[in-house]
Amino acid sequence: MKNLTLYLVALIFLFVTKVLGQETFESKAKRIANKIEKVTKEEKAALKEEVEAVNVQLSEGKITQEQADKRKKELAEARVTIIEEKVTLAQNELNDLVQQKVDGKIKEGDSIMKHSLVIRWNDEIWREGKKGRDSIRGEKRTTSQFVFAMGLNNMMVDGKLQDSNYSFIGSHFYEWGFTYNSRLMKNDNLLHAKYGLSLMYNNIRPTDNRSFVVNGDQTVLETNPVNLDESRFRNVYIVLPLHLEFDFSRPQVSNGKTYFRTHRSFRFGIGGYAGINVKSKQILKFDQDDLDYKTTIKGDYNVNNFIYGISSYIGYRAFSLYAKYDLNPLFQDNLVKENNISLGIRVDLN
Repeated sequence: MKNLTLYLVALIFLFVTKVLGQETFESKAKRIANKIEKVTKEEKAALKEEVEAVNVQLSEGKITQEQADKRKKELAEARVTIIEEKVTLAQNELNDLVQQKVDGKIKEGDSIMKHSLVIRWNDEIWREGKKGRDSIRGEKRTTSQFVFAMGLNNMMVDGKLQDSNYSFIGSHFYEWGFTYNSRLMKNDNLLHAKYGLSLMYNNIRPTDNRSFVVNGDQTVLETNPVNLDESRFRNVYIVLPLHLEFDFSRPQVSNGKTYFRTHRSFRFGIGGYAGINVKSKQILKFDQDDLDYKTTIKGDYNVNNFIYGISSYIGYRAFSLYAKYDLNPLFQDNLVKENNISLGIRVDLN
């Protein structure tokens, strides 16, 4: 139906062009070709007359044979130069015409339109087919995705959420990175291995005007002497995530060949991550004497240098609900073992 519509539009355009008497690409090209042919014929005719005049002089004995041959050569070279100059101008005009055609400023004539229509049919079919092929993901066993995740962050102690110590809404996590997605079975699309590299930000905001203070090998929350507008503790990690993904995208059969698409239906992943801490800092904001202060304190805060945990996600197409939990505590030697937990949304973009 789409190709038929294209054909009808082309015929209507051709009819309007003929009715309005607009000069088409075909007629313009033909006019330039005729100009080149005319120039060539005129210059050849003029050369012929000049050569005949030389022959007359030779027959009358006014010039020698050597002089006649030399003169004919000079005349021929002069005419060739003239032809080249005039043809170059015509060729430039033709080049401009072709460029206008390429830019879509000129439409074809009747015969060229019919020929081009066949090309357009094929091109349209090819582009539609390419579009279809491009929409088939997973034709290769391994593909890649950009991953971004964000959501709420908090701490757990003995299986209990520490929402009294940390703001539930104000504590956030962010993660972005790249993953590879490898289909594990040659002729089945269900199981995939996902692995890559991510940058992870875990933020927690202590409640009740408190901030972290290092006391020997212990890192504890203490009430701040000034009224804080914001108290935020951030840890940045580079992690290597690894998940076993169950992808329920159905394969597509085209021309007798089966294509395995990914991220076209429901997905479920379970796995974990491991990495290193690259930065820890505390950000405090407060007002004092009508002035706004922001203090950033960097240090190790007795934070574990390594991180490892479990994570899982479930979703549809590119979007998923995402949860992760650190199996090792945030602080190395604290008497109270606090483990980071996160819940949010995750986007995997092919």
